[in-house]
Amino acid sequence: VQLVESGGGSVQAGGSLILSCEASGYTYSRYCMGWFRQFPGKEREGVATIAADGYTQYAISVKGRFTISKDNAKNTLYLQMNSLKPEDTATYYCARAISGRCVSPPSRTGFDRWGQGTQVTVSS
Repeated sequence: VQLVESGGGSVQAGGSLILSCEASGYTYSRYCMGWFRQFPGKEREGVATIAADGYTQYAISVKGRFTISKDNAKNTLYLQMNSLKPEDTATYYCARAISGRCVSPPSRTGFDRWGQGTQVTVSS
């Protein structure tokens, strides 16, 4: 199982970024997938998840600004991030859960495979 994130970078407040996570080594469509982020010195926190059936969930802090989606044909997970704020600055990780269902609200529970992370920096 391999997860490779891309799309991070630097952007000004109010701007947008799209993160991608390409998966390989397993049947992609059968699993819950998620985006997480980690601030320096903090625990990794859930941002958004998408279940095998396409059901999505979001952390309150990003709801209405971020959109998680997936393309099963391309084995790729996306995170569209709009109206970015300086407090969104973090390292973002994609992850695969152990089943097709996602816990609520988004959390690390049940996720066993992780990408290497991609840095997102939002300047004011």
